[in-house]
Amino acid sequence: MDQLFEPEPPDEGRPGAPPADGPLAARMRPTTLNEFVGQEHLLGEGSALRTAIESGRPHSMVLYGPPGTGKTTLARMTAEHADAAFEELSAVNAGRPEVREVIARARERRRGGRPTIFFLDEIHRFNKAQQDALLPAVEEGLVTLIGATTENPYFEVNSALLSRTQVYELHALSAADVEGLLRRALDDGAGGGVTVDDDALAFLAARSGGDARSALNALELACETAARASEGAGSVTVTDAEDAMQRKAVLYDKGGDQHFDFISAWIKSTRGSDPDASLYYLAAMLEGGEDPRYIARRMIVLASEDVGNADPKALPLAIAAAHAVEHIG
Repeated sequence: MDQLFEPEPPDEGRPGAPPADGPLAARMRPTTLNEFVGQEHLLGEGSALRTAIESGRPHSMVLYGPPGTGKTTLARMTAEHADAAFEELSAVNAGRPEVREVIARARERRRGGRPTIFFLDEIHRFNKAQQDALLPAVEEGLVTLIGATTENPYFEVNSALLSRTQVYELHALSAADVEGLLRRALDDGAGGGVTVDDDALAFLAARSGGDARSALNALELACETAARASEGAGSVTVTDAEDAMQRKAVLYDKGGDQHFDFISAWIKSTRGSDPDASLYYLAAMLEGGEDPRYIARRMIVLASEDVGNADPKALPLAIAAAHAVEHIG
Protein backbone atom coordinates (compact mmCIF):
# COMPACT_ATOMS: atom_id res chain seq x y z
CA MET A 1 0.00 0.00 0.00
CA ASP A 2 2.86 2.34 0.87
CA GLN A 3 4.13 1.95 -2.66
CA LEU A 4 1.13 3.94 -3.90
CA PHE A 5 2.58 7.04 -2.27
CA GLU A 6 6.18 6.60 -3.37
CA PRO A 7 7.40 9.06 -6.03
CA GLU A 8 7.47 7.73 -9.55
CA PRO A 9 10.94 6.92 -10.87
CA PRO A 10 12.26 9.49 -13.32
CA ASP A 11 11.95 8.76 -17.01
CA GLU A 12 15.55 7.95 -17.85
CA GLY A 13 14.73 8.32 -21.51
CA ARG A 14 14.09 12.05 -21.19
CA PRO A 15 16.68 14.83 -21.17
CA GLY A 16 16.50 16.10 -17.61
CA ALA A 17 16.20 19.77 -16.76
CA PRO A 18 19.27 21.14 -14.98
CA PRO A 19 18.79 21.53 -11.21
CA ALA A 20 18.22 25.04 -9.90
CA ASP A 21 21.39 24.76 -7.82
CA GLY A 22 23.47 23.22 -10.61
CA PRO A 23 26.47 24.91 -12.22
CA LEU A 24 25.76 28.12 -14.10
CA ALA A 25 26.80 26.52 -17.38
CA ALA A 26 24.10 23.86 -16.91
CA ARG A 27 21.45 26.39 -15.91
CA MET A 28 22.22 28.51 -18.96
CA ARG A 29 21.89 25.61 -21.38
CA PRO A 30 19.66 26.83 -24.25
CA THR A 31 16.34 25.08 -24.78
CA THR A 32 15.56 26.23 -28.33
CA LEU A 33 17.58 26.59 -31.51
CA ASN A 34 16.92 30.33 -31.47
CA GLU A 35 18.73 30.55 -28.11
CA PHE A 36 21.68 28.53 -29.41
CA VAL A 37 24.76 30.73 -29.77
CA GLY A 38 27.25 30.22 -32.58
CA GLN A 39 27.41 27.52 -35.27
CA GLU A 40 25.53 29.62 -37.80
CA HIS A 41 27.18 27.58 -40.55
CA LEU A 42 25.26 24.53 -39.27
CA LEU A 43 22.10 25.98 -37.76
CA GLY A 44 21.30 28.94 -39.98
CA GLU A 45 17.75 29.28 -41.26
CA GLY A 46 17.06 26.72 -43.96
CA SER A 47 20.19 24.66 -43.30
CA ALA A 48 19.96 20.89 -43.66
CA LEU A 49 20.76 20.18 -39.99
CA ARG A 50 18.32 22.78 -38.62
CA THR A 51 15.58 21.53 -40.92
CA ALA A 52 16.14 17.93 -39.84
CA ILE A 53 16.02 18.88 -36.16
CA GLU A 54 12.97 21.13 -36.41
CA SER A 55 11.04 18.59 -38.48
CA GLY A 56 11.62 15.95 -35.80
CA ARG A 57 13.27 13.61 -38.29
CA PRO A 58 16.96 13.62 -37.32
CA HIS A 59 19.59 11.36 -38.82
CA SER A 60 22.59 9.71 -37.20
CA MET A 61 25.50 12.10 -36.91
CA VAL A 62 28.88 12.79 -35.34
CA LEU A 63 29.37 16.22 -33.76
CA TYR A 64 33.03 17.20 -33.85
CA GLY A 65 34.44 20.26 -32.14
CA PRO A 66 36.26 21.70 -29.13
CA PRO A 67 34.77 21.64 -25.61
CA GLY A 68 32.03 24.07 -24.71
CA THR A 69 30.64 24.53 -28.22
CA GLY A 70 27.23 22.92 -27.64
CA LYS A 71 27.55 19.29 -28.74
CA THR A 72 25.60 17.85 -25.81
CA THR A 73 23.04 20.66 -25.92
CA LEU A 74 22.44 20.09 -29.62
CA ALA A 75 21.90 16.38 -29.03
CA ARG A 76 19.35 17.09 -26.28
CA MET A 77 17.50 19.58 -28.48
CA THR A 78 17.36 17.00 -31.26
CA ALA A 79 15.70 14.50 -28.92
CA GLU A 80 13.19 17.10 -27.70
CA HIS A 81 12.13 18.08 -31.22
CA ALA A 82 11.74 14.43 -32.22
CA ASP A 83 9.80 13.60 -29.04
CA ALA A 84 12.31 10.79 -28.66
CA ALA A 85 13.77 9.03 -25.65
CA PHE A 86 17.25 10.31 -24.86
CA GLU A 87 19.88 7.78 -23.88
CA GLU A 88 23.27 9.16 -22.93
CA LEU A 89 26.54 7.33 -22.36
CA SER A 90 30.14 8.40 -22.15
CA ALA A 91 32.63 6.18 -23.93
CA VAL A 92 35.09 7.00 -21.15
CA ASN A 93 33.34 4.75 -18.63
CA ALA A 94 30.95 2.65 -20.74
CA GLY A 95 31.46 -0.46 -22.82
CA ARG A 96 29.60 -3.02 -24.89
CA PRO A 97 27.37 -4.22 -22.00
CA GLU A 98 26.03 -0.69 -21.47
CA VAL A 99 25.51 -0.27 -25.21
CA ARG A 100 23.54 -3.54 -25.34
CA GLU A 101 21.31 -2.29 -22.51
CA VAL A 102 20.60 0.94 -24.39
CA ILE A 103 19.77 -0.99 -27.56
CA ALA A 104 17.50 -3.37 -25.65
CA ARG A 105 15.55 -0.45 -24.18
CA ALA A 106 15.34 1.15 -27.64
CA ARG A 107 13.89 -2.08 -29.03
CA GLU A 108 11.21 -2.09 -26.34
CA ARG A 109 10.33 1.55 -27.06
CA ARG A 110 10.07 0.92 -30.77
CA ARG A 111 7.35 -1.63 -30.13
CA GLY A 112 5.40 1.24 -28.60
CA GLY A 113 6.19 3.52 -31.53
CA ARG A 114 8.67 5.77 -29.73
CA PRO A 115 12.09 6.51 -31.25
CA THR A 116 15.37 6.67 -29.33
CA ILE A 117 18.22 9.16 -29.61
CA PHE A 118 21.45 7.54 -28.42
CA PHE A 119 24.00 10.19 -27.47
CA LEU A 120 27.51 8.76 -27.11
CA ASP A 121 29.94 11.29 -25.73
CA GLU A 122 33.67 10.92 -26.43
CA ILE A 123 32.87 8.35 -29.13
CA HIS A 124 36.53 8.30 -30.18
CA ARG A 125 37.34 6.50 -26.91
CA PHE A 126 35.57 3.37 -28.17
CA ASN A 127 37.84 0.88 -29.90
CA LYS A 128 36.99 -0.71 -33.24
CA ALA A 129 35.10 -3.64 -31.74
CA GLN A 130 33.04 -1.36 -29.51
CA GLN A 131 32.21 0.94 -32.43
CA ASP A 132 31.30 -2.05 -34.59
CA ALA A 133 28.74 -3.06 -31.95
CA LEU A 134 26.78 0.09 -32.83
CA LEU A 135 26.49 -0.69 -36.53
CA PRO A 136 23.46 -3.05 -36.57
CA ALA A 137 21.32 -0.72 -34.43
CA VAL A 138 22.25 2.31 -36.52
CA GLU A 139 21.76 0.54 -39.83
CA GLU A 140 18.42 -0.90 -38.73
CA GLY A 141 17.26 2.51 -37.53
CA LEU A 142 16.70 1.15 -34.04
CA VAL A 143 18.51 4.19 -32.62
CA THR A 144 19.49 7.53 -34.03
CA LEU A 145 23.13 7.79 -33.00
CA ILE A 146 24.64 11.15 -32.10
CA GLY A 147 28.32 10.81 -31.33
CA ALA A 148 30.35 13.65 -29.88
CA THR A 149 34.10 14.02 -30.07
CA THR A 150 36.86 16.57 -29.73
CA GLU A 151 39.09 14.48 -31.98
CA ASN A 152 39.02 14.35 -35.77
CA PRO A 153 36.44 11.63 -36.49
CA TYR A 154 38.02 10.80 -39.85
CA PHE A 155 40.98 9.44 -37.88
CA GLU A 156 39.23 8.17 -34.73
CA VAL A 157 35.88 6.74 -35.91
CA ASN A 158 35.54 3.59 -38.01
CA SER A 159 34.88 4.18 -41.68
CA ALA A 160 31.90 1.78 -41.51
CA LEU A 161 30.28 3.93 -38.83
CA LEU A 162 31.19 7.17 -40.62
CA SER A 163 29.46 5.92 -43.77
CA ARG A 164 26.22 5.62 -41.79
CA THR A 165 26.45 9.03 -40.13
CA GLN A 166 26.84 12.67 -41.14
CA VAL A 167 29.80 14.53 -39.65
CA TYR A 168 29.22 18.10 -38.49
CA GLU A 169 32.10 20.26 -37.30
CA LEU A 170 31.33 22.78 -34.56
CA HIS A 171 33.62 25.79 -34.26
CA ALA A 172 34.91 27.46 -31.13
CA LEU A 173 32.70 30.40 -30.17
CA SER A 174 33.92 33.90 -30.92
CA ALA A 175 34.77 36.20 -28.02
CA ALA A 176 31.70 38.27 -28.91
CA ASP A 177 29.46 35.19 -28.70
CA VAL A 178 30.88 34.21 -25.32
CA GLU A 179 30.56 37.73 -23.95
CA GLY A 180 26.94 37.77 -25.11
CA LEU A 181 26.31 34.56 -23.16
CA LEU A 182 27.91 36.03 -20.05
CA ARG A 183 25.74 39.15 -20.28
CA ARG A 184 22.66 36.99 -20.75
CA ALA A 185 23.59 35.07 -17.60
CA LEU A 186 23.94 38.30 -15.63
CA ASP A 187 20.60 39.53 -16.96
CA ASP A 188 19.09 36.30 -15.62
CA GLY A 189 20.43 37.06 -12.14
CA ALA A 190 23.60 34.97 -12.18
CA GLY A 191 25.52 37.79 -10.48
CA GLY A 192 23.42 37.52 -7.33
CA GLY A 193 23.61 41.25 -6.63
CA VAL A 194 27.24 41.55 -7.68
CA THR A 195 28.11 43.82 -10.59
CA VAL A 196 30.70 42.79 -13.15
CA ASP A 197 32.98 45.29 -14.86
CA ASP A 198 32.89 45.33 -18.65
CA ASP A 199 36.65 44.73 -18.73
CA ALA A 200 36.20 41.61 -16.60
CA LEU A 201 33.54 40.26 -18.96
CA ALA A 202 35.74 40.98 -21.97
CA PHE A 203 38.65 39.21 -20.27
CA LEU A 204 36.62 36.10 -19.46
CA ALA A 205 35.28 35.98 -23.02
CA ALA A 206 38.69 36.45 -24.62
CA ARG A 207 40.49 33.98 -22.35
CA SER A 208 37.88 31.22 -22.55
CA GLY A 209 39.23 30.01 -25.88
CA GLY A 210 35.72 29.86 -27.29
CA ASP A 211 34.57 27.51 -24.50
CA ALA A 212 31.23 28.79 -23.19
CA ARG A 213 31.22 26.32 -20.29
CA SER A 214 34.62 27.49 -19.06
CA ALA A 215 33.63 31.16 -19.26
CA LEU A 216 30.31 30.67 -17.45
CA ASN A 217 31.89 28.62 -14.68
CA ALA A 218 34.62 31.23 -14.21
CA LEU A 219 31.99 33.99 -14.07
CA GLU A 220 30.05 32.09 -11.43
CA LEU A 221 33.18 31.58 -9.32
CA ALA A 222 34.20 35.23 -9.63
CA CYS A 223 30.73 36.45 -8.59
CA GLU A 224 30.59 34.07 -5.62
CA THR A 225 34.05 35.15 -4.47
CA ALA A 226 33.18 38.85 -4.76
CA ALA A 227 29.90 38.32 -2.91
CA ARG A 228 31.62 36.61 0.01
CA ALA A 229 34.32 39.27 0.20
CA SER A 230 31.78 42.10 0.30
CA GLU A 231 29.08 40.25 2.25
CA GLY A 232 26.54 40.12 -0.55
CA ALA A 233 27.40 43.05 -2.78
CA GLY A 234 30.44 44.12 -4.68
CA SER A 235 32.02 44.24 -8.08
CA VAL A 236 34.00 41.75 -10.15
CA THR A 237 37.12 43.32 -11.65
CA VAL A 238 39.67 42.01 -14.16
CA THR A 239 41.81 40.90 -11.21
CA ASP A 240 38.90 38.84 -9.87
CA ALA A 241 38.34 37.36 -13.34
CA GLU A 242 42.04 36.45 -13.56
CA ASP A 243 41.84 34.76 -10.17
CA ALA A 244 38.73 32.79 -11.18
CA MET A 245 40.22 31.63 -14.48
CA GLN A 246 43.78 31.37 -13.15
CA ARG A 247 45.20 33.03 -16.24
CA LYS A 248 46.80 36.45 -16.40
CA ALA A 249 45.56 39.02 -18.84
CA VAL A 250 47.89 39.77 -21.73
CA LEU A 251 47.94 43.44 -22.69
CA TYR A 252 47.43 42.81 -26.37
CA ASP A 253 44.64 44.05 -28.60
CA LYS A 254 44.63 42.05 -31.82
CA GLY A 255 42.14 44.46 -33.35
CA GLY A 256 44.07 47.64 -32.54
CA ASP A 257 47.48 49.20 -32.92
CA GLN A 258 49.16 46.44 -30.91
CA HIS A 259 48.31 44.01 -33.70
CA PHE A 260 50.84 45.85 -35.90
CA ASP A 261 53.20 46.98 -33.13
CA PHE A 262 53.78 43.48 -31.79
CA ILE A 263 54.21 41.80 -35.17
CA SER A 264 56.69 44.53 -36.12
CA ALA A 265 58.56 44.11 -32.84
CA TRP A 266 58.64 40.34 -33.33
CA ILE A 267 60.06 40.66 -36.86
CA LYS A 268 62.69 43.19 -35.76
CA SER A 269 63.70 41.06 -32.77
CA THR A 270 64.05 37.99 -34.96
CA ARG A 271 65.96 39.92 -37.61
CA GLY A 272 68.23 41.32 -34.89
CA SER A 273 69.00 37.83 -33.53
CA ASP A 274 67.41 38.54 -30.14
CA PRO A 275 65.77 35.19 -29.24
CA ASP A 276 64.42 36.33 -25.86
CA ALA A 277 62.58 39.33 -27.29
CA SER A 278 61.41 37.32 -30.30
CA LEU A 279 59.90 34.63 -28.08
CA TYR A 280 58.33 37.25 -25.81
CA TYR A 281 56.47 39.01 -28.63
CA LEU A 282 55.48 35.70 -30.22
CA ALA A 283 54.06 34.39 -26.93
CA ALA A 284 52.27 37.70 -26.24
CA MET A 285 50.54 37.55 -29.62
CA LEU A 286 49.47 33.93 -29.28
CA GLU A 287 48.29 34.38 -25.68
CA GLY A 288 46.45 37.53 -26.72
CA GLY A 289 44.40 35.59 -29.27
CA GLU A 290 46.23 36.47 -32.48
CA ASP A 291 45.53 34.17 -35.42
CA PRO A 292 48.58 31.88 -35.71
CA ARG A 293 48.06 31.74 -39.47
CA TYR A 294 48.74 35.49 -39.66
CA ILE A 295 52.00 35.02 -37.76
CA ALA A 296 52.95 32.12 -40.03
CA ARG A 297 52.37 34.27 -43.12
CA ARG A 298 54.53 37.03 -41.69
CA MET A 299 57.22 34.44 -40.97
CA ILE A 300 57.28 33.51 -44.67
CA VAL A 301 57.71 37.19 -45.57
CA LEU A 302 60.49 37.48 -42.98
CA ALA A 303 62.30 34.44 -44.37
CA SER A 304 61.97 35.72 -47.94
CA GLU A 305 62.77 39.42 -47.51
CA ASP A 306 64.97 39.67 -44.42
CA VAL A 307 66.83 36.35 -44.47
CA GLY A 308 66.84 35.63 -48.18
CA ASN A 309 69.97 34.02 -49.59
CA ALA A 310 71.78 34.34 -46.27
CA ASP A 311 70.09 31.08 -45.36
CA PRO A 312 68.35 29.34 -48.31
CA LYS A 313 66.75 26.84 -45.94
CA ALA A 314 64.82 29.52 -44.04
CA LEU A 315 62.07 29.99 -46.63
CA PRO A 316 61.20 26.26 -47.10
CA LEU A 317 61.20 25.89 -43.32
CA ALA A 318 58.83 28.85 -42.87
CA ILE A 319 56.51 27.52 -45.59
CA ALA A 320 56.47 24.09 -43.93
CA ALA A 321 55.61 25.71 -40.60
CA ALA A 322 52.75 27.64 -42.22
CA HIS A 323 51.37 24.44 -43.74
CA ALA A 324 51.54 22.75 -40.32
CA VAL A 325 49.67 25.63 -38.69
CA GLU A 326 47.01 25.58 -41.40
CA HIS A 327 46.33 21.86 -41.03
CA ILE A 328 46.93 21.32 -37.31
CA GLY A 329 46.63 24.72 -35.62
